[in-house]
Amino acid sequence: MVLETTTLVDRVPLPTVRRAREKHRAVNWLALFQGTCLVLIEAAGFAVSTLLLVLGLPLFVFLLIAGWDLTALFAQFGNLADHYRTAEPIAQRFFAQDLQIAFLIATGGLALLRLPAFLRRLDRRLSEGAPRHG
Repeated sequence: MVLETTTLVDRVPLPTVRRAREKHRAVNWLALFQGTCLVLIEAAGFAVSTLLLVLGLPLFVFLLIAGWDLTALFAQFGNLADHYRTAEPIAQRFFAQDLQIAFLIATGGLALLRLPAFLRRLDRRLSEGAPRHG
């Protein structure tokens, strides 16, 4: 009877030890700072424009329904405000919660729709400023 001393663990190749690099690349702090600033500015612009689009859409819809007549628009707002004022406190709370949820869903949905274009634009802007090697 032959005694097998090799196991599956023995057949796995051992990891090789990597030597540390002799030369370390110096970090370009200016380029890192500029890239970070660019990302922050682009992200802020994306967030602000998304919020303005979401906040402006209901105004556009109400103006469209009112036939672009500001008198009719404010009459409808006055009617809505009167109903809100005379409603029960629990109904007011539910209405406010519904508006908040609708705002969050609309903002998140629009942000998800706009995100691929934003990332492509950000990638293009970052690669424009990247130093060329060669």
